[in-house]
Amino acid sequence: MAQLSKTSRNRGWIKSNVTPEEINLRQAQRHQLGARCRTIFECLRPQLIDNHYNWFIAIDAESENYLIDPKLEGLLQQIRARYTNPDAKLTIFRLNEIGACGTI
Repeated sequence: MAQLSKTSRNRGWIKSNVTPEEINLRQAQRHQLGARCRTIFECLRPQLIDNHYNWFIAIDAESENYLIDPKLEGLLQQIRARYTNPDAKLTIFRLNEIGACGTI
């Protein structure tokens, strides 16, 4: 039987062309978007938590529209159907007391 040669699976480190300033800017934008969505979530939570406890909610900070679904997969399908623009930015929360699946 012929012995197969082992191929190297080491790709090496891929250098990123993103500068540290760009990384910091993107991180600040993510935090700003999260804060805007959190304020919308805090307004919506009292209205929705009784009937939709532990459901997932995706919030669009620009239009203040939201989508809810009991399963994450269902919510992601709704997002893909409604937001065809790949640049759409939404934040996903869980409809409970803290807005997350657990505590860290």
